[in-house]
Amino acid sequence: MISAPTTTTIGPARWARENLFSTWYNSMLSLLFGALLGWAALRGLRLVFVTARWEIIRVNLTSLLVGLFPRDELWRPWTMLYLVTLATSALVGSARTVTLVVDGVPSTPSLAPGQVTRRGWPVALLLAAVVTLRPSPRTVTLLVGLVVTGFMAWHLGARMPRRWIRWTWLGCAALLAVAFVTMTGGPIADGVGWDRWGGLLLTVFLAIGGIVLCFPFGVLLALGRRSTLPVVRAVCVGFIELFRGFPLVTLLFMGAFVIGFLFPQGFSRPSLVTRALIAIVLFESAYVAEIVRGGLQAVGREQVEAGLALGLSRLRTIRSIVLPQALRAVIPALVGQFIALFKDTSLVAIIGLSELLRVAQRLTTQGQFLAQGLHAETLVFASFVYWVFAYSMSKESQRLEQRLGVGQR
Repeated sequence: MISAPTTTTIGPARWARENLFSTWYNSMLSLLFGALLGWAALRGLRLVFVTARWEIIRVNLTSLLVGLFPRDELWRPWTMLYLVTLATSALVGSARTVTLVVDGVPSTPSLAPGQVTRRGWPVALLLAAVVTLRPSPRTVTLLVGLVVTGFMAWHLGARMPRRWIRWTWLGCAALLAVAFVTMTGGPIADGVGWDRWGGLLLTVFLAIGGIVLCFPFGVLLALGRRSTLPVVRAVCVGFIELFRGFPLVTLLFMGAFVIGFLFPQGFSRPSLVTRALIAIVLFESAYVAEIVRGGLQAVGREQVEAGLALGLSRLRTIRSIVLPQALRAVIPALVGQFIALFKDTSLVAIIGLSELLRVAQRLTTQGQFLAQGLHAETLVFASFVYWVFAYSMSKESQRLEQRLGVGQR
């Protein structure tokens, strides 16, 4: 019997000696870059805790978060935030009862208290910054209630019987729909349309809307590019190559000034936010299609032949055998593209939309802060918000890869 190889734990001192100070030139480079990193860290900490004047962020925090959203309607974003937290936490909790079998090995997610801390510390840091900048009892109460709601929903979802999971997910989808209607209104109620949104609210809306819409569209384009029908393949190839060849800035300008003329006379033109979202979806779906196509090519043709030999239809073979393997293989590239999409939402400022970065830049033009050199404070805060979201997406992607065994045999 061949025993499994044992892994030995290397202490920090031995690791540093083997990786940083193994030779004289490695030692010199380690000391040099260590000094540079230490100097940059000290300058950054000095800016944040000593020299920065955060009054500009404290006064305009609401504008950074929601832009020009009507102040008497701020209950809508808070209600939406609670509903979204309730739904997503319940979904994450219920996912603990789902066991995935990857290469014959069952995998069940676990979420110990230490893992909660490791996964949520960037968001907790952002919430702490918000509380520090706006230490009002109302803000603290709402944020504490948000955390308690998320924990209770996660705990309830984790205790949900497996036979109720489908209904739990349907209930969470209904909560998300109610959250959307709460923000925008509906046939029987008035709301605040997304053309009046701004700041972080608009940035997150464009990012989530772009991801939700471009992913299925990109998958269909990837399947169409590999179709045996010449017409379908030619249309998909033409779309992908056309929109991959345009810069996103160009598509945003075309969306802002051209899309309105494509509607027949008598139809109301879509709002500027809708046109920007259309441009983002068209652009990103072309890149998603190429990423998914790479995953499809990694699946051997014998997989398709085996599915057809078992009596499955071609559509079901693609849905049940090919696509799961292809998407599993391209998770890192897909999440990287989604992170790029989230950051690319800052480009909508060129067509007049007030997303997070645009609002941060405009704050320094206010009369009480004009010509005071406060660009560093506003840009640091905006960069910190972008980093929290991008880092969280990246780490969740890595955990999903580990659970699915991506890159492992």
